[in-house]
Amino acid sequence: MRISATICILSLLLSTAVKAQESIRYTGNTLVNVDYHHGQLRPVMGVHSIQIMRANREHPELGDKMGWTYNHAPMLAYWNKRFYVEYLSDEKGESIPPGQTLLLSSEDGYNWGMPVVLFPPYKIPDGTVKEGHPGVAKDLFAVMHQRMGFYVSKSNKLLALGFYGICLDAKDDPNDGNGIGRVVREILPDGKFGPVYFIRYNKKWNKDNTSYPFYTSSKDKAFVAACNELLATPLMTQQWNEEADRDDPLISLQKQYKAFCYYHLPDGRVVGLWKNALTSMSKDEGRTWGTVARAPGFVNSNAKIWGQRTTDGRFATVYNPSEYRWPLALSVSKDGIDYTNLLLVNGEITPMRYGGNYKSYGPQYVRGIEEGNGNPPDSNLWVTYSMNKEDIWVSVIPVPVIDKAPAHVNDVFPELKPSTALKDWNIYSPRWAPVSIGKVPGVKAEQQLILEDKDPFDYGKAERLFPASSKLSVSFTVTAAQNSHGALHVELQDGKGTPGLRLVFDADSVFKAKAGARFKNFMKYSPDSMYNVRLTINTTNRFYTINVNGKDVLTSLMFAPVDKLERIVFRTGEPRHFPDADTPADQEYDLKQAGEQEARNAKFYIRSLKTAEL
Repeated sequence: MRISATICILSLLLSTAVKAQESIRYTGNTLVNVDYHHGQLRPVMGVHSIQIMRANREHPELGDKMGWTYNHAPMLAYWNKRFYVEYLSDEKGESIPPGQTLLLSSEDGYNWGMPVVLFPPYKIPDGTVKEGHPGVAKDLFAVMHQRMGFYVSKSNKLLALGFYGICLDAKDDPNDGNGIGRVVREILPDGKFGPVYFIRYNKKWNKDNTSYPFYTSSKDKAFVAACNELLATPLMTQQWNEEADRDDPLISLQKQYKAFCYYHLPDGRVVGLWKNALTSMSKDEGRTWGTVARAPGFVNSNAKIWGQRTTDGRFATVYNPSEYRWPLALSVSKDGIDYTNLLLVNGEITPMRYGGNYKSYGPQYVRGIEEGNGNPPDSNLWVTYSMNKEDIWVSVIPVPVIDKAPAHVNDVFPELKPSTALKDWNIYSPRWAPVSIGKVPGVKAEQQLILEDKDPFDYGKAERLFPASSKLSVSFTVTAAQNSHGALHVELQDGKGTPGLRLVFDADSVFKAKAGARFKNFMKYSPDSMYNVRLTINTTNRFYTINVNGKDVLTSLMFAPVDKLERIVFRTGEPRHFPDADTPADQEYDLKQAGEQEARNAKFYIRSLKTAEL
């Protein structure tokens, strides 16, 4: 997880040109501005980001049942009509024992069950030492570290994998080749698990000094065959490189490049990707590789990069295109070589509620569904990642990828099919601030867009793109279930996410508009009352008029100048700007009442949204 490559090695890689071979490259002209969590990138239209596990030390029953707050490195598969996410977990900080691996599953990718232990904490024998390290194990547990989570065999068996590493202190590395070994178990069709076995030992470890049997001792011949198949596949075992013995013959490319992933080009060549945007190609399914060097034009530091072919025949890379771990972005290529754009997937950073060893801010360590590990029926691109090495998220990215709305909005939610009502909306949906389509209370019980919030540290957000316009009208119908707590911010933004106009249904029962550093209070609002709001906006002279229920209530200047507007944002909290590029990397403190919910849940209902150019 940490930067362990030396400056000398990185300098060598930076100076190494890709000679006599083709390399993937980024040729677009869009770059990230890290002063903004969203990087000032245009969003991919229709991305849904869902928090699937929210850490909670104070109330474990609301999190992972154990209260562990370091959760990271998730991996994703789709098998037997279910999504599976495996992630590793430590009690408080990275590489500080004990560690374990947990599993989440979902039928639809939106509704996830509680995590269950997949690979439990493993006791290291007292007296264990590492060459060159002064520490000696005493009452010590292993730390888990793996770059590969799943393998679906040709016989359709789903294998889950993990690695038990050894950390003798907080600065020690579990992926230094001196761990115990790699473990495997089968996930069965009914959701239960087979026994845990070792599938590969590191030096000094064997069936006589470890707690689990070797896989060949299993009486399940099909399971053994699936393990043998995995061991004979170089593109799989290449993912084991960091934790494996430094001379393990299973590893084709034994140099310490980190977090390998791959995809196939139409001509059969394999593109390999590693941290720091390192890349190479193989013509023989990963048995040999060309020169490994930086992908020209790509910006990526020590966080993972993901690449895959999408269902429309194009290719996508998903990564943090900065020296930080924000934002999470996507680039598309027609041929898998030339990547031409850079678009936003997730531009949020929730506050880190629990400090800890080597915890980093931002949506990071992204992984999609590896070739062979399933194809969701919606044909979209699914990815998983951690937020702040604390919470686990998934995002579903529509395929084909587009970043501009083809027409103005005419969404009347009671008239739309529930399954497709939000297909053109971008949603950011934490577990305690969910965004959904559903029935609202009342006589008619109409279907509407619902934003809820009982999270003191995060918010829900629904965003809709429309064609860039300098003169436009925006109409929406909104109901607040309360006026004494919670808030709904409504922003009109340009293509870079700069808000020019912000309205707030605030917790003081006032509907107000931002006017520079202050707000203009223009009317009171009542709970359970429907408000038809119409905005008439001219970005050229910066004037706008607000009409509520047929009456003009305010004409004012936009609080920030923008050339054109092209999206509306509904958000249940204040905009946030922490962390920034100058924030110290390590947070050692916990936030106060980090595991508590708000005393009351706030709800807002959006019945319709319409936009039109004037």
